[in-house]
Formats: sequence, C-alpha cells, structure tokens
Amino acid sequence: MAVPARGVAGSDPGLTPYSDRVAQRYPTLVAALSLLWGASYLFIKVAGRDIQPATMMLIRVVVAGAALALLLARRGELRGLLEAPRGAYVLGLFNSAIPFTLIAWGERHISSGLAAVANASVPIFVALLAVRFRPDERPRGLRALGVFLGIGGVALLTGVSPGGGWLGVAGTAAVVLASISYAISTLYGQHLVRGVTGPVLSTTALVGATAVMLPFGLAQASSSRFTWPALGCVLALALLGTAAAQVVWFRLLRRYGAARASLVTYLLPATALVYGVVLLHERVTGAELGGFALILGGVALGSGAVRLPSRSLGVTQAP
Repeated sequence: MAVPARGVAGSDPGLTPYSDRVAQRYPTLVAALSLLWGASYLFIKVAGRDIQPATMMLIRVVVAGAALALLLARRGELRGLLEAPRGAYVLGLFNSAIPFTLIAWGERHISSGLAAVANASVPIFVALLAVRFRPDERPRGLRALGVFLGIGGVALLTGVSPGGGWLGVAGTAAVVLASISYAISTLYGQHLVRGVTGPVLSTTALVGATAVMLPFGLAQASSSRFTWPALGCVLALALLGTAAAQVVWFRLLRRYGAARASLVTYLLPATALVYGVVLLHERVTGAELGGFALILGGVALGSGAVRLPSRSLGVTQAP
C-alpha cells in the first residue's frame, strides 16, 4: 500500500492524519532500535570474555524466543507459530544464527565500536541486493545521497584500519559478512512481514535459529565459563537487544520498507560511541564527532525525512 509522504502543510488534501502519524514515528522507532542494538555490542564484548560465541548466541536466541513466546501467549497469538510459512523459520538463519555468531566471533578480535562501524554496511548491501531482487527499494536522488553520506560518516568514524594484525582484519571481515546476512534477511523479512505479524515472525525466526545453533552451541559449552557478569550480559542481550529490538525492527520494516529500515545501522557506531563515553569514560575526537554528524545527516536524507522543496509529493512504501 502506498502512503503519501509528508510535504508542505495543506498542500495535499489526500494526506491523512494516520499517514502523518506514521511518518512522525520513524525517528522514534529508529532511535529506540539504535539504543537497543547499540548496547548489544558492549554486552557481546563483555560476555565474550568468558562464553564462546556459539554458546553465547544459543543462550541469546533461546531466552529471547521464550520471552516472545510468552508475549504471544498473553496476546492469544501462539497459534500463529503453527500457521506461519516455512520461510519465517528459515529467516532465522540469516536474521540471527549466521550474523549473531559472526559478530560474536569478530568481537573477540576487534573492539565493540569497530564492530558497530563494520555492521553499518548493511544499507550498502541492501541497496546492492535490491538492484536485483527489490527494484522498488533502490535508493534514488536524495536517498542515494544519504546512503553515500552515511558511508562517509562511517569511514570518518572508523579513522584508521583495524588493529590486531590478520586476526583484526578477519574479525572485521566476519562482521561485514554478518552485514550481508542481515541485508538478505532485511529484504526477505519485508516480504514475509506482509502476511505475518512482527512478534510472530520474530519468534518463528528465533525458533529456526535455535534449531540451527543447538549443536554448535552445545559443542562449545564445555570451553565456556558461565560467570555471573557474562550471564547477565547475555540475558540483557537476549531480552533487550533481541526480543524487544526484534519487535521494534519488524514494525519499522513493515511501515517503511527495507531500505529505510536498514538505515538504523548507520546510527549504531554513533550509539556505541556514546555508550563508550558514558559507561567506559572513553574520549571523543573531532573526527568521531564529525562522523556522528555525517551519519545523522545520511539517515535524515536516506529515510526521506529531509527533502528539498518540491511542488510534487512522492510516495513512501508502507507494506
């Protein structure tokens, strides 16, 4: 369904109060998701000191899936798990199992901030994949400029090449591969979310991820140390960075489409930077502040929130 985009007040009699409210919710949903996902890198970094990647992520998907199943039970939607298409379970492979494990392994060799920067490449791969699979999601005009502006901000925020030698390069590459997996799940999830509610789709994806990760997580359990700080971080990662974030994510995906929804990853490096300053008392450089500004500008243009004056109004896809 095409919902008219916001324009000059009073210039379009067809602009309904509902569509206006939907447009206003985009910044709120993006901000909430960036706060939830931005903290995830810190949780992974701390928990990864004691718990192996596959085991950590197995606990994450099991706890998050159980929390969402309780939500469905409270809403009387548990039957939706049986009625969901098989693709909803397959989604868990690209949405959770593969990227979660790659990022957890990558953060054993690079910083949480650098992992967030590398993960900000998701919109790039969404745009590249959309050329073949979702032509309606191709960024054009100011939206394309916003994508490139965000890339420039990520590059400026990164500053230098990853340290740690070959392991640092491998860790960064693992997170970039996770970004490709997220891009696939973003486009596929937009297709699925048209016929399945967000909470049901989130839960089925986590069930599918659990089935895939179970043997790998159990195999690494013997070499993990289950300390209370590590377990606390994994629980926070599961309940906040996964269960709550998945509900927000699929709502964002349903209303605004894959290209605009994936722009949230541009905010993650900046969010991780803020967490580092507040919680770890890290210093902020001028380059980091400049990158932060470019990223925010990229999201504003890429999402369509900022537009040049025009006599005609475009349309925003709201599947």
